[in-house]
Amino acid sequence: MNAIKTLIPLPTGYLFTGNYSKGNLETLSIGDYGKAKNIKADFLGYTKIIEGVQNGYCQPLTEKWVITLSTQYGCPMKCTFCDVPNLKFKGNATFEDLKAQLYNAISLFPEIKYTERLNIHFARMGEPIFNKDVLKFAKWLYNSKKQIQKDTGLRIEVVHPVLTTSLPKRYKRLEETILEWCEIKNDLYNGQAGLQFSINSTDTKQRKDMFQNMQITLEELSEIAKKMPEPISRKYTLNFAYSTDFVIDAKKVRRLFNPEKFMCKITPIHNNNACTTNGIKTVGGYDSWQPYQKPEKELRDVGFDVLVFVPSIDEEDGLVTCGNLVLGGSKLKLSENIIKIHGISR
Repeated sequence: MNAIKTLIPLPTGYLFTGNYSKGNLETLSIGDYGKAKNIKADFLGYTKIIEGVQNGYCQPLTEKWVITLSTQYGCPMKCTFCDVPNLKFKGNATFEDLKAQLYNAISLFPEIKYTERLNIHFARMGEPIFNKDVLKFAKWLYNSKKQIQKDTGLRIEVVHPVLTTSLPKRYKRLEETILEWCEIKNDLYNGQAGLQFSINSTDTKQRKDMFQNMQITLEELSEIAKKMPEPISRKYTLNFAYSTDFVIDAKKVRRLFNPEKFMCKITPIHNNNACTTNGIKTVGGYDSWQPYQKPEKELRDVGFDVLVFVPSIDEEDGLVTCGNLVLGGSKLKLSENIIKIHGISR
């Protein structure tokens, strides 16, 4: 099953590529700083203004382990803020490809025999909503913790899968698949699963430009949202990967989406090749609260729970943030690659 070709140690863990059924996929197996360091979310009690995130040690993998899986070979979407479209698209990763990535990611830390929380993000390469095996795999994850322990030696207390979609308009089963994921989230996982929609801007022209007119409109998403069940535990997420040139009209968001169902997340747009080429950036996004102050306040004022997530420079330069891909030309900017996770010696 081990298909690892390139293994890159990072301060937060490992980035690796592997050869699977249709070619190369890219995967992350990393630690997490913890909410107190990376986020401001008043509704969760994290009220400290983030003036940059210091590089440092991640919390132990026994507390939280994050694995980010590729769901497609390349991506048919053409988002202007992402390096993945640089690859030739070769179709969906299979169920076995997803499982192999997971097992390879776990194998990189053989000394870890237990984790309180395993987060699985379907977010590295590809648009996961196109891949039916992503939903099949999420169901398998919930029912197969004992099998995973038998196969890998890792005992998992809670597994938390997160589906992030850019809402492709040419996918005829988009609404059906979103509603099916809602059932997985609410009924199977009892709320312990995530669903994020990539929004970024509320301006129609900006969204057409950044998503190359391949995404449904916010008004169309709003109609789907009305059919989505009330979320159990955490709400559904409207995700704003934010450039200081992007428009976030809080009143429009409130008109289209119910704050009882949806929360808003703001994070800086990342400094990958695509963003550099297309002049997209969050000015001061990694060392100042100023870019987030206005949209956070305005969204809170109209009733939304708002989470602002700011990565450290180690996380950004180590390419663990969305839109980066070494297979797509992203380059590491780290001066050192010593793993900094509590309890790990490398």
